Amino acid sequence: MKEKIIEIENIVKNYKVGTQIVRALRSVSLNIYKGEYVAIMGASGSGKSTLMNIVGCLDTPTSGKYILNGKDVSRMRDDELADIRNSEIGFVFQVFNLLPRNTALENVMLPLVYAGVKKNDRKQRAENTLSDVGLQDRMTHRPNELSGGQRQRVAIARALVNKPALLLADEPTGNLDSQISEEIMKLFAEIHRKGNTLVMVTHEEDIAKHAHRIIRLKDGQIESDIINENPVY
Repeated sequence: MKEKIIEIENIVKNYKVGTQIVRALRSVSLNIYKGEYVAIMGASGSGKSTLMNIVGCLDTPTSGKYILNGKDVSRMRDDELADIRNSEIGFVFQVFNLLPRNTALENVMLPLVYAGVKKNDRKQRAENTLSDVGLQDRMTHRPNELSGGQRQRVAIARALVNKPALLLADEPTGNLDSQISEEIMKLFAEIHRKGNTLVMVTHEEDIAKHAHRIIRLKDGQIESDIINENPVY
């Protein structure tokens, strides 16, 4: 039997804007299994960003249940959610969020500092992870000495270094040209083949086609959830 890594049951998320209630998610339910590669799509206002924030433990639902890797995170406190984010989730964003004065190696080591990993182990793990994403010769370079694609690879290495249960990518190619985007998507395919669970939020059809399952949201609800029989790569 497949092992569930994400179990979402009847998730509702409402926001108050002035005197109005915005219903961002309306009773969304879905399961994502260990080792899946899933794209979440939808137009602006569809609820995909809200769903990503809840899946990434950056926000909590108004109602409903969210089980991540066996832990009920629906009602956790902010400090508990921070621990879950650091131990269970690797984030890759459209904006690379690298520290400009730190080298690639130092940027990748940072999550290990928060996790309390010993210094020698931090350096070794960060070096290994940067090598895995093809940056073994760029470890001492700072972000302004790297191309956009290389910076995104550093961000991906930083997301992977803690060996998270889930890799969550939010518009990961949004700041990259088409050629570099393809290189990053090839890297994601390699990451998936190694057994990682990958959830990607995107509005781009050609990027979503790399995923093996595509979930589309509309008006805060799941419009479709299909298996992609012919994923790119």
